[in-house]
Amino acid sequence: MLKTYVGLLLLGATITACNNNQKTIEPKDDMKLEPYPETKKEEVVDNYFGKEVADPYRWLENDTAADTKAWVAAENKVTNDYLSQIPFRDAMKERLEKLWNYEKVSAPFKEGAYTYYFKNDGLQNQSVLYREKEGKDDGEVFLDPNKFSSDGTTSLAGINFSKDGSLVAYQISEGGSDWRKVIVLKAEDKSVVGDTLVDIKFSGLAWKGNEGFYYSSYDKPKDGSALSGLTQYHKLYFHKLGTSQTEDKLIFGDAATPRRYVGAYLTEDERFLVISAANTTSGNELYVQDLTKADAKIVQVVDNFDKDHSVLDNDGEKLFIYTNFEAPNYRLVTADSNNPKPETWEDLIPETEDVMSINIGGDKLFANYLKDATSLVKQFDRNGNEERTIELPGVGTANGFSAKKTEKELYYSFTSYIYPATIFKYDIASGTSDVYKKPDVQFNPDDYESKQVFYTSKDGTKIPMIITHKKGIVLDSGNPTMLYGYGGFNVSLTPSFNVSTVLLLEQGGVYAVANLRGGGEYGEEWHTAGTKLQKQNVFDDFIAAAEYLIEENYTSKDNLAISGGSNGGLLVGAAMTQQPELFKVAFPAVGVLDMLRYHKFTAGAGWAFDYGTADESGEMFSYLYQYSPYHALKEGTEYPATMVTTADHDDRVVPAHSFKFAARLQEYHKGENPVLIRVETKAGHGAGKPTAMIIQEQADKWAFMFQNMNHSYTE
Repeated sequence: MLKTYVGLLLLGATITACNNNQKTIEPKDDMKLEPYPETKKEEVVDNYFGKEVADPYRWLENDTAADTKAWVAAENKVTNDYLSQIPFRDAMKERLEKLWNYEKVSAPFKEGAYTYYFKNDGLQNQSVLYREKEGKDDGEVFLDPNKFSSDGTTSLAGINFSKDGSLVAYQISEGGSDWRKVIVLKAEDKSVVGDTLVDIKFSGLAWKGNEGFYYSSYDKPKDGSALSGLTQYHKLYFHKLGTSQTEDKLIFGDAATPRRYVGAYLTEDERFLVISAANTTSGNELYVQDLTKADAKIVQVVDNFDKDHSVLDNDGEKLFIYTNFEAPNYRLVTADSNNPKPETWEDLIPETEDVMSINIGGDKLFANYLKDATSLVKQFDRNGNEERTIELPGVGTANGFSAKKTEKELYYSFTSYIYPATIFKYDIASGTSDVYKKPDVQFNPDDYESKQVFYTSKDGTKIPMIITHKKGIVLDSGNPTMLYGYGGFNVSLTPSFNVSTVLLLEQGGVYAVANLRGGGEYGEEWHTAGTKLQKQNVFDDFIAAAEYLIEENYTSKDNLAISGGSNGGLLVGAAMTQQPELFKVAFPAVGVLDMLRYHKFTAGAGWAFDYGTADESGEMFSYLYQYSPYHALKEGTEYPATMVTTADHDDRVVPAHSFKFAARLQEYHKGENPVLIRVETKAGHGAGKPTAMIIQEQADKWAFMFQNMNHSYTE
């Protein structure tokens, strides 16, 4: 309870002082919401299997049109006017800056004569790449992305060294776009080699000796802008150093092999070129080419898109293949490169009841198993014999365990919702781990607890959820709670520390993450149970998570917020339109919100494995139409306080989804809850976003949530 009250008024909000020198800022009780912009409606009607569907906000799909830009500016003004009134918005931003302001260092990696690592001093917009030479104490800056642009919105989007470390190719993203440029340097003196490559998208860079590298891209869209136009077929090229990009050789993806996603890499010994080709985000063909043989042909290993496969490594002609073929939870097999068809595969590390991913570290294999969405890591020799289980610091997420074959040690990270990501050095021979870099965060894990529960979804399925909060909080239904989910594309949500979430936890809030169907936590079956005509399972799982938190008195309908991004934005949009009374606040971020047209933009057609498309059948259309958030909005309904977020350079999930959803939400919503859209400029789907932009976005999110829940904020 507050012991001393000070009658100060700031922006219409009461500030109270506590006996421990803390200051509590109350929410503003007379918030003013400016009228939403007038959004024109046009007569646009599509016919799907005899059903006419109006799309009056179709014009907002044109991201380069002057009227769209004017609409965005008008919406941002309303949003910024609202946010600027929240009394604790600035205090939250200041707190987040303090929390964020600690040194962040990546695991080191060796290339040639140098050891490289990324470091961020604390609040730098982009992390800087440093390097050190063995025997020398002082590191030097190798590449500083903060100098790519004055505002930090141009980021380093990938970097690859040649095998001997003498050459390096790096990708840059401007304004968060998925379209990249590639620059090549001599590593020793950082001098530029050749011209900058342009118009590269969804690509790695795979060096072949010092001759050149493989990369993938699409033809630039002929219709629509580069940020929203349909990108249909991916192509694999080889760029030879010293030649023009126009001379690059097409390796794969010609008219005979049109594919939507094509990726390539070389085995560590550079003997095999490995090509993965797919038409959706699940399932791929697999090809290899023996580069040691003159005029060797590209050999097809897998000739269908039914399952997922990749070549991890090789011993001479023996290939190590990671696959979920006849193994929904994945296995590692071997095959002779001279006859690598699936019927010849032999198990090296068989499938278990837990989903497995695998890495090569030194001359060992490291299998990372998901045990109810947390890590269990085992070390094997290259004959598949188990050597040990890695002792981890606790229950959480371990990543890394990769190193070149000649290395004797490697690095891995460990994190959980209450364990800031810490890097460990691991001795491969002895199995001992030592702390390499522990972050100095203003956070004491001993003050918090994170526990896993299993709740029952609508159809009786048990769903795991991890709930994190301060120790000793009272379960009186009054705790401000954020429920987060994703539920799609075989993505597993595993525990990880998030600096932004600390702000909520410090205020006595609850952070809950549900592991929904559609994800990869329990393998292929768990994934497919949340796809196409079973997608409603995902939304039911999320809604059931909210109901559990309310029933167990963690929170109440008036204190519950939901958030998710991308496919998670779809999740939030579906939940808030199906059960609007269940949530107080909703944050659909960069969401897929028009399910009838998502496949007509950029690489959206590749998401059809998870979603299906409205064009494929009347049944699929009807199913999508029923839950599509843009179409599910109902006139005269009171929706939660909502802040839709997107960005003008998002060419993964185009901002038109959010624009159209926000326009119709503002039209149909009845009630006093604000329903706003916040459009970031010079930003994309999320990757490469500068630190300052992230902090402001997070401060706005928490401020909006606390204000609309009528919660105070204690500094």
